[in-house]
Amino acid sequence: MYVVIMGCGRVGSSLAGSLTRIGHEVAVIDRDPAAFLRLEPDFPGHTVIGMGFDRDVLVKAGIERAEAFAAVSSGDNSNIISARVARETFGVERVVARIYDAKRAAVYERLGIPTVATVPWSTDRFLHTLTRDSQTAKWRDPSGTVAVTELALHEDWIGKPVAELEAATNSRVAFIIRFGTGVLPDRKTVFQADDQVYIAAVSGTVAEAVALAGNPPPSDN
Repeated sequence: MYVVIMGCGRVGSSLAGSLTRIGHEVAVIDRDPAAFLRLEPDFPGHTVIGMGFDRDVLVKAGIERAEAFAAVSSGDNSNIISARVARETFGVERVVARIYDAKRAAVYERLGIPTVATVPWSTDRFLHTLTRDSQTAKWRDPSGTVAVTELALHEDWIGKPVAELEAATNSRVAFIIRFGTGVLPDRKTVFQADDQVYIAAVSGTVAEAVALAGNPPPSDN
């Protein structure tokens, strides 16, 4: 999927990194060239200097072929204007905007533009909205810092130890439902067919962990 992100602050850079790591192509727009320094050193995507609601800038970023657009700058007005341009002018189907003002967010939700508040787990929420991931957190602690979710493991994880999955997804396997019974695994526990695997992870990394677990284990080479 090709995704255009407006804003390369903390959330924008984190979202860009997460999306590219799970195989999506990303372009990031920011008016400040220095903002791109927040991106990972090996970021494989595109960067475009300019205002995210400028049609020419959006075209340069590839909005005409984009399947998703995220407006995550520090300004509510810029975010909602760019989101509406992406949706109404360029016909991007998956559009989400970061909105600081809760009252305004409710209005824009009614207009059909999903919004995400500025909370610790906003990166995770953006990933779920943009990728339409069917997996959602089963539980979050009251601060929104830690989440528990179920994984749909790729079949190649069968026979692999818990330690390998934890290392690959940067999470902890909380428990496994095996043959209808709960199991508290240790790092040497080996996954079996039909295991229901639940992990605990820091919010903001949950969607990425779900995606990584759905892929084959990393090669040992």
